[in-house]
Amino acid sequence: MLISGKPHKKGVGADPLRTPLQERELLRDLARKAEKELTGVQMASMDELTLLPNRHGFIALAHMGLEASAQLERPATLLFFNLDEFKRINYLFGRAEGDDALKTFADVLRIGFRESDVIGRLEGATFVALLTGSGSVDLTAIKARLEEMLDERNATVQRGFDIRFSIGQIEFDPTLHGSVEELLAGAEKVMGR
Repeated sequence: MLISGKPHKKGVGADPLRTPLQERELLRDLARKAEKELTGVQMASMDELTLLPNRHGFIALAHMGLEASAQLERPATLLFFNLDEFKRINYLFGRAEGDDALKTFADVLRIGFRESDVIGRLEGATFVALLTGSGSVDLTAIKARLEEMLDERNATVQRGFDIRFSIGQIEFDPTLHGSVEELLAGAEKVMGR
């Protein structure tokens, strides 16, 4: 290829003996490697079981949500959830049933909140939802709505237990919480962890 009357190198260390077919194959290999690396980064930020962001992924997304709320001068509230008697479910009914309870609860959270809200699974049976643009919310109403969805799921699946949860909230205060991590630490204090 000529550019400005001079031969153009196709890249640093380009092999002039490489055929166009070999070059296409090399590009395909590079694309596959890049895709694998991107998938690895995504998987490192996602909880494999529930397909929700894990702690790492939640913190990254929540950071962006808090920045957007600050720019719009809107409040944000963190809701935190624990599945009730989760250890008992695992012990009495087995890990597979416990995993199913976690997946079911994650699905209910996905359906129960807005697309702009950031939902994640921190660890074990602990989930969170950052409500961007929302101040303190009516926990009774939210719990009732989520319990209604869970009741429908509990009724359709014959198991020896119903999925139940506890809920709490902490409103983001930039003077108290300089970061998402500090907001989570505040929530964990409220939860008594």
